[in-house]
Amino acid sequence: MGILSSMYTGITGLQGQGEALSIYGDNIANAQTTGFKVSRPEFQDVIAKSLKGILGGNQIGRGTRLASVNPIFSQGSIVQTESSTDLSITGDGFFVINGADGQSFTRNGSFHFDKDGKLINSDGYKVQGFMADDSGKATSKMGDISVDRTVIDAKKTSEVKMFANLDLRADKSMVFDPEHPEQTSHFATGVTVYDTAGTAHVVTCYFNKTDDGVWTWRAMAKGDEVVGGQKDTLVEQATGHLVFDTDGRLKEQITDKSSFQFNKGALPDQNVKFNFGEDKKSGGPGLSVTQYGTNSEAYKTLQDGFTAGTLSGLTFNDDGNLTAVYSNGQNVNLALIALGKFENPEGLFKMGQNRYRESRLSGQATIGAPRSGGRGSVAAKTLESSTTDIANEFINLMTSQRNFQANSKVISTADEMMQEVINLKRN
Repeated sequence: MGILSSMYTGITGLQGQGEALSIYGDNIANAQTTGFKVSRPEFQDVIAKSLKGILGGNQIGRGTRLASVNPIFSQGSIVQTESSTDLSITGDGFFVINGADGQSFTRNGSFHFDKDGKLINSDGYKVQGFMADDSGKATSKMGDISVDRTVIDAKKTSEVKMFANLDLRADKSMVFDPEHPEQTSHFATGVTVYDTAGTAHVVTCYFNKTDDGVWTWRAMAKGDEVVGGQKDTLVEQATGHLVFDTDGRLKEQITDKSSFQFNKGALPDQNVKFNFGEDKKSGGPGLSVTQYGTNSEAYKTLQDGFTAGTLSGLTFNDDGNLTAVYSNGQNVNLALIALGKFENPEGLFKMGQNRYRESRLSGQATIGAPRSGGRGSVAAKTLESSTTDIANEFINLMTSQRNFQANSKVISTADEMMQEVINLKRN
């Protein structure tokens, strides 16, 4: 009977709207869940009766059913935080985490370090990344992000690069006297270098003009810091000369000697290369040290050595690199955060705890570095907010409520008609 079937049709509407209420309620409940993506119900009609066989336009619907619940992977708002290990993703991709139940994925970048120095989320799942080599460059080796280098070894100075100008107008007749270097040099500047034991030493470079466009330089260290030296004296450790062209640019640099004999446990015969600029013959600009008609002045001095240091801080940069900051001022990249990308993220399997697992519908994850292969960018000290729009969800709730009421009217109306049928016998 059509009256009875209409009651079952109304029931499918009640069931569908009840499930929709659960979905909207879940969206509202997760309004403050970091990285949460809202879902929406999608319904399909049900055809159960055709009046004229296969001829079209003569079917009677038998209600509705919930066909799918699709997450909407839109971008959530990025919120600033105070934690240096908080990360957010702008664009496609998921953080890769590993736990007792295997590999999973999340958009929640609220991470911290555990007692073993491993980067984990709030549930203890280990965050995955690409390990860096000794130079700080990320490799293709993927594993748990951890801090292993609590101490960084000292590094001896192997090169000093100087940026300065030597006064073209200097008197070339001045003769350098190692007993009175300050009074008998045209220009002097100091630089701190490190020996093989990581001890810092101040080395002074003295410059003397010996001919037109030709300068001699000497690197001298304090006598009590070198083998055989005496206190309150300076001992020559390196020497050479510079040749400039008529435009004041460095044409040639020659090192005659570079053998530093630091004491106090340092290894002997430390070779330090003094780089005053690119050689014009090799096509370089030759502008690190110049010879112009202005006062002699040092602009900048760079050297590549440092003393030993201990770990003083950890932070992520906006490229997704975990950087260790040491007490000696050195910054070393330890690992690069890994991101997984799916062709169909809507097909991922929800596991709870802000986690997803790949499924047959989502396809396999393609894991790589941020900002590569279509993956999004990573920002430090930020988190991605939930995509729940409370106002929109309330509207959806009210719409579902009205639909639920309307379907209940179908059932109550059918019930009244059935009552009339039953009353026929009484009459």
